[in-house]
Amino acid sequence: MKTNGIDQAKGFVDAKWSFSTGTGKGVSPWLLGAVLIALAAGGWFGWRAWTAPKPAAKAPPVVVVATATVQQGDVPLRVTANGTVSALATVEIRPQVSSTVRTVHIKEGQTVKPGDLLFTLDTRMDEANLAKAQAQLMRDQADLSDARRTLVRSNELLQRNFISRSAVDTAQAKVDGFEATIRADQAAIEASRVAVSYGAIRATIGGRTGVINMFPGSLVLPNSALPMVTIAQVQPIAVTFTLPERQLAALREALHAGPVAVTALPNDGSKTPVTGKISFVDNTVDPQYGSIRVKAQFDNDEQRLWPGTYANVDAVVQTLKNALSVPPQAVVTGPEGRFVYAVQADNRVKPMPVKVQVSTASAAVIEGVPPGTRVVVEGAQNLRAGSMVREATRAAKAGAASAAAAAAADANTNANARH
Repeated sequence: MKTNGIDQAKGFVDAKWSFSTGTGKGVSPWLLGAVLIALAAGGWFGWRAWTAPKPAAKAPPVVVVATATVQQGDVPLRVTANGTVSALATVEIRPQVSSTVRTVHIKEGQTVKPGDLLFTLDTRMDEANLAKAQAQLMRDQADLSDARRTLVRSNELLQRNFISRSAVDTAQAKVDGFEATIRADQAAIEASRVAVSYGAIRATIGGRTGVINMFPGSLVLPNSALPMVTIAQVQPIAVTFTLPERQLAALREALHAGPVAVTALPNDGSKTPVTGKISFVDNTVDPQYGSIRVKAQFDNDEQRLWPGTYANVDAVVQTLKNALSVPPQAVVTGPEGRFVYAVQADNRVKPMPVKVQVSTASAAVIEGVPPGTRVVVEGAQNLRAGSMVREATRAAKAGAASAAAAAAADANTNANARH
């Protein structure tokens, strides 16, 4: 057998490898052993992980929420607007004749009644003209008496045929002329009395006086741009506000049924509103803003409403009978529409789609949920279908309710500002 090739290969390996140094141009047995050990360790750890018991899945966290019950009953639809307080009537006092102020009988800010004396003007010239007209009347009455006596004598002479008929007619004409003169004198006297009455300026309405612009000795003119004083009627008083035109039909229907009550919160720092009623609805809708002007009247006995100030007006324009309602914050708007989270018997929530008929600051009238259903009012942002919930404590509910009320008030303020 020939072994020359094998011997040559063996010699080549012996020449290239040294067992003492563990080096050579081939694969190191130490490296090969390390790789085998690493593979064995990896397989062991993998077997341990595969055969180890699986940890139990964690239960989903319980979300703390505040809930409310779907109510069924009459729901008043309230509208809120920012109104401007104005006097029910305002009168600018001006003279009817040119004269000089003799006396001022009022003070600034005084409350006056109809007929109260405000100013007295200098009427000496008018009084003199009145006396002159009265004297003229007395003279003409004397002439009339003489003419009547002459007429009587003329009739007697005519019966005896001492004078002609024409003389009697002349006497009768004198009597008729003096009677007409008497009537003219009486009219002149009445005109003089009216002129004298212009010297006493009286209040035509009851109200509160403003700034007095004329004082004793001031010359007043009928066409003066500056009034002597202004009287504003503040009891009762009016509040003017605007409503969206979409609420006009409901407002007219409510007015047809009877007086519509209105509450206003004056800008005086008090939280107690005043009560009045709607007295006027404008006959035209503003096409630029799509709103209708409405005026409400208040007794204002305490004078909390003041002309020129602002007040928040709240009115019930319609009442929905036997309607389903929830707090407005219970309605959630999602990609598929509006819905509420209904709390099931196992304290899990279920989204239920609803149709919102109308929404106010205090209630949202909905369809699609049976009455008595518990719905989530606060905490819906943390919920998903099937989430576990737990009712919040009373203190947490109070805080959430305060925050919701503030948010609703801000929303109403922004909406009114847009209107």
